[in-house]
Amino acid sequence: MPSVKINKKSTDTDMTPFVDIAFLILSFFIMATKFKPPEPVQITIPNSVSSQDLPENDAVMVTIDSTNRAFFTVLSAKDKSVFDQIIQNVNTSRNLGLTTAEMANFRKTPTVGVPFQELKSLLDLAPEDQAKVTMKGIPISDTNANELIWWIGAAKKAYVDAQRPLKWLIKGDGNSKYPAFEATIAALKKNDEYKYNLVTSLENAPTGTELEKAQRAGKPLPK
Repeated sequence: MPSVKINKKSTDTDMTPFVDIAFLILSFFIMATKFKPPEPVQITIPNSVSSQDLPENDAVMVTIDSTNRAFFTVLSAKDKSVFDQIIQNVNTSRNLGLTTAEMANFRKTPTVGVPFQELKSLLDLAPEDQAKVTMKGIPISDTNANELIWWIGAAKKAYVDAQRPLKWLIKGDGNSKYPAFEATIAALKKNDEYKYNLVTSLENAPTGTELEKAQRAGKPLPK
């Protein structure tokens, strides 16, 4: 009895459509991902049970490290022109003589932590070279020479002119001293700003509280 030959079919699979899908998914995540500015210094923030999320846009954060150095950061703004307006306001109010190129570089400078006299040198560097600079912090210890006052004033004016809301954040290391925090609050008050958020690390709520019950039940946390 003659044997029946079965035609062999190729087991190769055309992967081209899968590669296209993979690139589409990758492109989506790249476009949708929001990158936070690099931290100027390592900060160990105190814990709290606050359930409020930090704003992702239109916010200014003052960071105080364990050695009481102060840093000024403009978080990602929806209206990028506020970056230009802030540095222009500082340049004019303090007569710093910044060039157009140096002011344009402020958009690529996530954090400022130098006195005004060193700002020109900082903005003259490329972003990758700025990361190598050890910043001594914005002077805040002397009430009469608290340079943070000018940065806050410049940011406030820029957002008012842009007709956009602005939130203030203070992120302090758990080992920072109270005078540095007090100087930061004083700079805000000098600009008639009395509302701000403290950045803390979320911890579990005390047992038996409404917040703890909401956490266990997976319900929206009470404000």
